Amino acid sequence: MKPVRTTLLGATALAAILGATAFGIAQAANQDVVAIMGATVFDGTGAAPHPANVIIRDGRIAEVGPNVKAPRGAKVIDAKGEALLPGFFDLHTHWTPGGVPATTPQIATAYVSTGVTTVSDFNAAPESFAPRRQWLSTLVAPHVNFAARMSTPGGHGADWADTATTKWVNTPEAARAAVKALVPYKPDLIKAFTDGWRYGVAPDNTSMDEWTLTALVDEAHKNDLKVFTHTVSVDRGEVAGRAKVDVITHSLQDRRLDAEAIDIIKAGGTSDTPTLAVYEPVKPGQPARDPDESPNVKQSFKKFDNALHNAKALHDAGVTIALGTDAGMPGTPHGVSTLHEMELMVRAGLTPTEALMAGTAFSAKVINLLSDRGTIEKGKRADLVLIKGEPWKTISDVRKTDRVLIDGKLVFGPGAPPLTANQATAMPSVPAKAAIDDFERADGRSSLDTLRTDDPDGGLDRTVEISQVIARGDQGHALSVNARMSMKPRPYAGVIIPLTRGSIQPVDARAFKGVRFEVRGDGDYSLGVSTSGGRWSAPFAAGSAWTTIEIPFSALKPAGERGAKGEWTASDLTEVEFMGGRKGGEKLWMEVDNVVFF
Repeated sequence: MKPVRTTLLGATALAAILGATAFGIAQAANQDVVAIMGATVFDGTGAAPHPANVIIRDGRIAEVGPNVKAPRGAKVIDAKGEALLPGFFDLHTHWTPGGVPATTPQIATAYVSTGVTTVSDFNAAPESFAPRRQWLSTLVAPHVNFAARMSTPGGHGADWADTATTKWVNTPEAARAAVKALVPYKPDLIKAFTDGWRYGVAPDNTSMDEWTLTALVDEAHKNDLKVFTHTVSVDRGEVAGRAKVDVITHSLQDRRLDAEAIDIIKAGGTSDTPTLAVYEPVKPGQPARDPDESPNVKQSFKKFDNALHNAKALHDAGVTIALGTDAGMPGTPHGVSTLHEMELMVRAGLTPTEALMAGTAFSAKVINLLSDRGTIEKGKRADLVLIKGEPWKTISDVRKTDRVLIDGKLVFGPGAPPLTANQATAMPSVPAKAAIDDFERADGRSSLDTLRTDDPDGGLDRTVEISQVIARGDQGHALSVNARMSMKPRPYAGVIIPLTRGSIQPVDARAFKGVRFEVRGDGDYSLGVSTSGGRWSAPFAAGSAWTTIEIPFSALKPAGERGAKGEWTASDLTEVEFMGGRKGGEKLWMEVDNVVFF
């Protein structure tokens, strides 16, 4: 009998071992699973808020329901008494050095900490898309959609940017060609500055005609790109509707919409992001103002009243209202402005629920992302925000952010890891290469494989500039710059050579002493060197004969309004620029070759 007893004991022990092993395997398999338990879920589908548990696996929502159990070994978030919503969207932002915050990691933090998990950036040049996407992948950041920009010559958005940053078009043929030129950069959408109305403070000299806009939209749609337009007046809203623009990305403010205009916009399938936050005359934290204190102030209140009225009128007519803010512009800080936009929608007459829908599912819909995110449903991306409140009753509760998840990972709130990756203000520098540009590449790019860009002064009347690579006899090729100065106090022209693609990642040039180049021209010029902290410059002169000039870093001084703050270090350089100014109406020429660090 002893052998039998031994066998029975062995079977019992084996069962225990197998059970423990299975328990361990289950725990290990579920260690990256997140279970949000006991929340009141606003799922963005139109259903009323309801109690439910949400299970997240591999960054996606795996299960949703009131009776769903937390898998063994899952990371459990006790959300009793809290609201769970899809992460918020902001479809109109500018990640610009002039905004608040002013640097990419800090902007990312501002959005993550307010539950904004998807944004569109309208500020980036196409050359910068790839390096910025790479940089964002190293940060704790929302999903960022990059917009490729188009405008008319001298139009809004083209009154400061180069033609690589904002394509200039004023014919259907030019619009189609510009879209095709942008496609290789893999933009997420097109932003077209189509309205030349300057809010009543300047004449409309630059609106895009309907034929050009229609061709632009058609070509963009052929390439699966949505088109958002800077449209701020009712007449141009009608043009957007007839051209079948996807989204008008501002309020219509010059007057109140009539039924005919609304019908045209609706018939075009056009949606609206009113960006009320940027137009609010008295922003949060600012002192109260008397609308009658000046004609300009009175006009700003009137335009804002039109904006509120027209947003509600479009909504009531069945036009989809989504969320954008123009954050990064004055008085419109990143992150909190997204939440305030929903408050302003309620002020315009939407219900809190309708404002939440605009900030979640409807924004996902108009950017063509609803199949991926924007609602809390099985299979959707787990971009979620937990709020200590009931924002469908009191919209200001959207400010009570408790926790935020992006791709199923807890990124903000109790239990989230510190945002260490977001502490820096710039990408880590890479070592600078000695050769900057010898102008010998046949594809028009620099020796560093970067895209040179013209840099004329801004405004409606801009300096007319042509830069091109020309033959230099037996010396190969050189860069030629020719310009006719605009009629303004300090006109200028220049050519920028980025030191890395898109001028995003700085270079460390401390192994060198300065910049050397060969040049000839017709007078005085400046060498500019941009850094992460601003711009530096030094003067030089050139005559009709070729000469070699060396400018040591020690000769550089902070340059004008964009001048650098702090000490020169040579550790964070982003661009080298050759520039010159003359009197209004005068001409300038310059030829440059063999630009190197020495």
